[in-house]
Amino acid sequence: MINKICVCGAGTMGSGIAQAAAQSGFTTILYELNTDVLERAKFSIEKNLGYLVEKGKITAADRARIIEQIQFTGNIRDCLADVFIEAIIEKPEAKIALFDQLAELNRSECVFASNTSSLSITAIARHVKNPERVIGMHFFNPAPVMKLVEIVTTIHTSRKVREQVIELTKQMGKTPVVCKDSPGFIVNRVARPYYIESLRLVEEGLTGFGQMDGLLEATGFRMGPFKLMDLIGNDVNYAVSCSVYEQLNKPERLMPSFIQEQKVKEGKLGKKSGEGYYKY
Repeated sequence: MINKICVCGAGTMGSGIAQAAAQSGFTTILYELNTDVLERAKFSIEKNLGYLVEKGKITAADRARIIEQIQFTGNIRDCLADVFIEAIIEKPEAKIALFDQLAELNRSECVFASNTSSLSITAIARHVKNPERVIGMHFFNPAPVMKLVEIVTTIHTSRKVREQVIELTKQMGKTPVVCKDSPGFIVNRVARPYYIESLRLVEEGLTGFGQMDGLLEATGFRMGPFKLMDLIGNDVNYAVSCSVYEQLNKPERLMPSFIQEQKVKEGKLGKKSGEGYYKY
């Protein structure tokens, strides 16, 4: 029985996942070492819930109850839970170190789920004690709204953990899609050409950011590639492109774009930095 969820990392994804967990009735811990990031996460969650009250989606009493469900902490010793969902920096050694710390504090049956969008879950699992409890639980931004969650299994993942996480995902009001660990999983593997071919057309001087977005939105896409990259964050999107490119042995068709690389170097990450392909 899963009663308590601990989300590690209070950035955009982490705070969103924590909000989604608390809204679904789970006792939730949001762990983050950076106190400024933790405070911003608390403000963001309260603001998002306030917006839902204004829209009539939840009541003011619901809002108060959901906030009460979340413990915001920078002390890892507070991180005692049934399921841990990490949404920290995209470096395998950092994720492994975090899971090792948590393993020392918790039961061997607790589940370790990674929200990574590009790293190998298998590579993480093999360095964690009891690797059968490690799984991928890849949410999409914004986590409280987007229904899809990729459940990524490895050769180590136990059937029990797989079924537990599928059920948890459903209890959170999400749609679980199970896949085996592979570069980019399903969505990011399929989405690479959407971003990279669009960037390539701009590189070749055949179109511009706004024109490309307008054309693809006119054909039925809810958001053009450049608007979407700005929403995701160019740093995150570029890192995924590089990871998939490397893991698939550098196929020319998936070579990351120098335009996006330059945006990242300039700190033009999209909405979160105030400027990306567009200004905000």
